[in-house]
Amino acid sequence: MASSDIYADGFDEESTGKLPTNDCPDCPGTLVTEQGETRCDTCGLVVEAARLDRRGKRIHPRDETKRERTGAPLTNARHDRGLSTTIGRGQDAKGNELPNQKRRQLSRLRREHSRATWQSKAERNLGHGCTEIARLVSALGLDRAIREQAATLFRTAQDASLLPGRSIESMAAACVYAACRCAEQTRTLAEITRVARVAESRVRNAYQTLNRELNLPIPPQEPAAFVPKLASAVDAAPETRRAAIALADQATETGLSSGRDPAGFAAACLEVAATEHNGDVTQEALATAADVCPVTVRANRNTLQAQLGTGSA
Repeated sequence: MASSDIYADGFDEESTGKLPTNDCPDCPGTLVTEQGETRCDTCGLVVEAARLDRRGKRIHPRDETKRERTGAPLTNARHDRGLSTTIGRGQDAKGNELPNQKRRQLSRLRREHSRATWQSKAERNLGHGCTEIARLVSALGLDRAIREQAATLFRTAQDASLLPGRSIESMAAACVYAACRCAEQTRTLAEITRVARVAESRVRNAYQTLNRELNLPIPPQEPAAFVPKLASAVDAAPETRRAAIALADQATETGLSSGRDPAGFAAACLEVAATEHNGDVTQEALATAADVCPVTVRANRNTLQAQLGTGSA
């Protein structure tokens, strides 16, 4: 029997491209599959090198309409939702040099495209705010979900006319902080302000406005959530960390931590736990990691020792 007959009986290009047998169509060898490639281990014949994608059109489940393979989905992280166009320069898609006449034409197109990018002053402010949010998220090492949520908050604040009288930088920093609070991430206002371009008081004012006007679903911050971060900063022992978390949970249940800075109270819990377990943790290091002064840590420590009877005063 000819090899073409064997190949025709065992391989069908109209189906999934798989052979019903492991026998090579050209020799007595055996077919093996490695890294998506099916070949003969004797003669090296490649039977299946690239599978056809028969899934059809690409569908974005979050969109109301079906979209074909025309790029990435829409995003709120950019002012134009990712629909902007970049006009290249110098070379075409294949890397060939463009003639001078074509370069001059593309230069004129880029100039007109830049002028038409911003349809209004509000859109320009939105672009500036999205860029500032992207810078803050990158500097803080946050994930893309925080950037998306912060950009959505900025859009909502702009639609609610909360920007007049406040700088774009302060509102962008407040949106990042509000997104972290909504996602229950242990980021303090001082951490956000450290990489922002405005003072902490302006960021706090913008955040309070957001929280009051938009009724954000922000849960209260618990001191126990700050303990792992502070313990890693001061290199505390695992038993000290567990004892501090238990102490913070006990203080939360009794209402002892109400009205206190959660990071500073978590630092005090770590200090008390380190004292009980003979840990080498200084009060100054804890205060620095929690972005509070040593007096705050000391006052919370004294309250814990007096109310819960832990350690020695």
